[in-house]
Amino acid sequence: AYADALIVNRTETCGCCGAWVERMISAGFKAEVNFVDDEVLRSIKSQLGVPADLSSCHTATIGSYFIEGHVPAEDIRRLLIERPRALGLSVPGMPIGSPGMEMGNNKEPFETLLVLENGVTQVFNSHTPQSSV
Repeated sequence: AYADALIVNRTETCGCCGAWVERMISAGFKAEVNFVDDEVLRSIKSQLGVPADLSSCHTATIGSYFIEGHVPAEDIRRLLIERPRALGLSVPGMPIGSPGMEMGNNKEPFETLLVLENGVTQVFNSHTPQSSV
């Protein structure tokens, strides 16, 4: 169990955000969800330092980090273990096959980006679908 809860800010109309939250809870995270409108969500993103080009449909925080978009649970775990000097993690856009965006066997590769304090990003983890034989 993780001491820090995920605080998730999302709009009420976004279905995949809800699906992502369910994935995080089943992975062992505590989650508190705040329903906000688009304007509030945008201001939360800018306060946290989420770069506009990395933004997704929901913004969470855990401890001192932001978690933007459909970041897999294992990446959040690793972030909390390694505790890098960084603002947070982002999965920009809404890649098919990321947590909450499952569509059967249809998966596209995506990267989880670590956003450093100066806004520079580096690849934290690459998610390449395992081809099912």
